[in-house]
Amino acid sequence: MTIKTHNLGYPRIGDFRELKFALEAYWKGDKTQAELDAVAAEIRYQNIQTQIAAGIELIPLNDFAYYDQVLNMSTLLGVIPKRFRQENYELDVAFRMARGRAPSDDQACCAGHGHQANPSKAGYAGAMKKWFDTNYHYIVPELYDDTEFAITDTRLFAEVAEALALKGDGQNIDFKPVLVGPVTYLYLAENVGHAIPKLSRLPALLKIYQQILQKLAEQGIHWVQIDEPILGLELSAEWQQAFDFAYAELSQTPVKILLASYFETLGAHLDLVCNLPVAGLHYDGLRGEKQLNALIAQYPADKVLSLGLVDGRNIWKTDLNAALASLQAAKDKFADHLWIAPSCSLLHVPLNLEVEDKLNPELKSYLAFAKQKLAEVKLIADALNGQADQAALQANAKLMADKQQSELIHNAQVQARLAQLANLPLDRAAPYSERARLQKAKFNLPLFPTTTIGSFPQTAEIRQARRQFKNGTLTEAQYIAAMQAEIRDVCERQERIGIDVLVHGEPERNDMVEYFGEQLDGYAFTQFGWVQSYGSRCVKPPIIFGDVSRPQAMTVSWSQYAQSQTDQIMKGMLTGAVTMLQWSFVRNDQPRETTCNQIALALRDEVLDLEVAGIHMIQIDEAALREGLPLKKSDWADYLRWAVNSFRVTTSGVQNDTQIHTHMCYSEFNDIIEAVAAMDADVITIETSKSNMKLLDAFVDFAYPNEIGPGVYDIHSPNIPTVEQMVRLTEKAAQLIPAERLWVNPDCGLKTRGWAETEPALANMVKAAQQLRAQFVDKQKTA
Repeated sequence: MTIKTHNLGYPRIGDFRELKFALEAYWKGDKTQAELDAVAAEIRYQNIQTQIAAGIELIPLNDFAYYDQVLNMSTLLGVIPKRFRQENYELDVAFRMARGRAPSDDQACCAGHGHQANPSKAGYAGAMKKWFDTNYHYIVPELYDDTEFAITDTRLFAEVAEALALKGDGQNIDFKPVLVGPVTYLYLAENVGHAIPKLSRLPALLKIYQQILQKLAEQGIHWVQIDEPILGLELSAEWQQAFDFAYAELSQTPVKILLASYFETLGAHLDLVCNLPVAGLHYDGLRGEKQLNALIAQYPADKVLSLGLVDGRNIWKTDLNAALASLQAAKDKFADHLWIAPSCSLLHVPLNLEVEDKLNPELKSYLAFAKQKLAEVKLIADALNGQADQAALQANAKLMADKQQSELIHNAQVQARLAQLANLPLDRAAPYSERARLQKAKFNLPLFPTTTIGSFPQTAEIRQARRQFKNGTLTEAQYIAAMQAEIRDVCERQERIGIDVLVHGEPERNDMVEYFGEQLDGYAFTQFGWVQSYGSRCVKPPIIFGDVSRPQAMTVSWSQYAQSQTDQIMKGMLTGAVTMLQWSFVRNDQPRETTCNQIALALRDEVLDLEVAGIHMIQIDEAALREGLPLKKSDWADYLRWAVNSFRVTTSGVQNDTQIHTHMCYSEFNDIIEAVAAMDADVITIETSKSNMKLLDAFVDFAYPNEIGPGVYDIHSPNIPTVEQMVRLTEKAAQLIPAERLWVNPDCGLKTRGWAETEPALANMVKAAQQLRAQFVDKQKTA
């Protein structure tokens, strides 16, 4: 009996983000496409060699992408919007779909590439969404009435040929191309205009998938991995039936299909999946743990069952002995039809722990990045094959036991405080109606008060000062003086423009999560722990490894200094507990709710200290509240319960006349509006300008009771909005929400913008508010 090892996908950014830098150089015109392709080919080669060296027997192909794997499928399938179509496909088409432009559309780079500029090829980029509940993004496929599926992009077949050429005689390896499945692809696609129903396109789409599989078979491919992660959602009957139809068609091709489901249980789809005519199934045994035994019992023993007990989503070492215990029943039933893999693609974790030389050694001993996870897969398979590395298993067992007792991870004071959480009132002392009356008298703000979301342009001088402070060429006193000078400048600019509620601009903050994580116990940061978010955008998530607490105030001195520079109201700025949780690698030895509450208690201390320091407007940003929703709607209520409660833990201790704000990034609130209201923030600011205030419909249907600041201009665009545009948007909002409860503000923070566009945009915003006040007074007089 031989149990096979395989992998579902590997990070494609390179050991030191080589792909990022090559992409950005190409987009600027500093690299040719041939040079970009050479970097990509080297990354693919190294990834294959790393997996061979780790003992992976079935290696994924087509897991490489310049931008994202869904965009790869769109170009492969010919799903290219009309504004980007051309007679012959080229790589720049994909970049136009992702970014709106490509190097060949830009006059500045054309001489270097030896071609003429063609601005007519440029257009607006495709929409971007999160890949299920990960922090990875994909470009949403666009389906039009005239969309016709056809194999357009042949890079898949070229990369297969490239890999097969590396296969030496006698090597116990093979290759497995990875495709986004046809049902998932249609489900994620967007029908544009009056396009025909998505599922009516399935037969035509399957014909192209069959052609793809046939071509792969002709190249010598035996197994193809087809990812259908929507099997983790709660699907209607017609989408379930689509799986029966799709795989009946695809089973007629000469390749063996490994259907891959991950991120959740199969739920009600267990019977469906067990009866699909595929050669094998991959199942996420971690996120689907509660259904693992039922799947093992029900799945046919004459098919391949691949199980993932090594976490592809998080950075902790696997409890190898626990994994082996979970796999015993599968080994007994499936024998050599059992395969071992990570739970999902390793795209979501950093590449290599070995290069991290500044982490606490004890903490580092608990971690495993992508390269180390491959070794864990091999260790598990070897043990199941009767070739257990007993020393490694014993060391792993000791490590897991030590971790449970570690003083680095467990803090008795934090745990004692958390144990008293049930005694903490989560409600403000008075209802909003009473608080609003007190706050109105205290702050004496005009109708349509103006404010911003918190950050102002992070200039080159600010970033340079931060780098110099970090590398020691700037003393702490010098750094503080430099940041205070920036704060003074920001206060003067806001006063000159005429903004009603000021912010300090956050010059001292590198990132809205990292800044706070660096000051909280229980957080750690890597040097090279980058993961791809999309294209060249890489992020380095913090690690929440232990009990979280706040050793000292984090923002109070900056806010106090800012308040000392103005007689106007200064708003304090914090990042909320759910967002701190969502945008980090989170410890896996306790419920996420517990960790979130620890963060909320630390933030509660900061809120109360700000209030004592004289800051009586405090904004707690919860950009990621909706992102945290579980994939199955039946699980939403429990998540929303603890997510909302964590916000109330943070805010409930302040006086009634202290005004609590929160900000949420682009979100569709309709289906969670009751939870948003339950947060009981005095003011919520949201991004609405791109939707032309359509997102406010949710607040009308629900009759949202508190104050709202719908964003009146899109900060992601360098365009300066006119007074008329912002007046029109606010008038539209005032038709839905009483004017007395409306604020006027940008969509989001201004960190990424320059002052040349920020100041005139804010000046226009203030003029818009003044015009609206005059209009409203006139309406009252004539009423």
